[in-house]
Amino acid sequence: MKITLSGLLACATLVFTAPAGAAGPAASSLPGHYYLQGVMETGSELLLKKDGTFEWMLSYGSMDEQASGEWRVDGDKLTLVAGNGGKEPQFRLFEEDEMRIQKPAEAGVWVAIVGFPRLGPMAGVEVRFEAQSGKTATAVSVANGDAIVRMPASERWVRAGLRRQGSKAGYQWLAVPPERAKDRLAAFAVSDPRWLRGHAFQKLGLRVVKGGLKVDDADNGLSRGLYAKPASHQ
Repeated sequence: MKITLSGLLACATLVFTAPAGAAGPAASSLPGHYYLQGVMETGSELLLKKDGTFEWMLSYGSMDEQASGEWRVDGDKLTLVAGNGGKEPQFRLFEEDEMRIQKPAEAGVWVAIVGFPRLGPMAGVEVRFEAQSGKTATAVSVANGDAIVRMPASERWVRAGLRRQGSKAGYQWLAVPPERAKDRLAAFAVSDPRWLRGHAFQKLGLRVVKGGLKVDDADNGLSRGLYAKPASHQ
């Protein structure tokens, strides 16, 4: 595979907490690293962590997909729920030494850049721009992380409110430093880089069977295979 969970998670420390909905010896034996077997030309890995979260990756030809979130078990039914467990992203201003773009935005345009320093942009963040006069404008960050609005040259940017697009949570408000306001350009970092990644699915059901886990959906190509732990870890 081009990307491996082992490489991404080599430094992760796992803290034991019972997974949501998990109970009994069967549930406690589920955490571990699984590899997909029996599906031609497809590589897939699943890591069930003891803290009730998971990491999943799939590689097929030139296509790579991933998902992360929480796992739950009820009897022999195991469900992967992608996302961030109902949490909302938190933001901060980029430090000046993290800013790679120093050129001011053009007159009449305010630009908010959203992402994670040196990793990449974050799309789908609703940004509320507020001027000193109280005038506001809203834009959503696109694939390159930019959220752009037009404001009269007479206005001065004082703060920005950020939240995930579609969220019902309140805005997280951050003051825009005078130099950033002067340049009409400010950058905002999301606290957790996992928010940069999209998810291949919202929910995936599996069945606990002898030898591992099977996708519980006959129409899913992965159901032809079996997610199994390496023999030395079973």
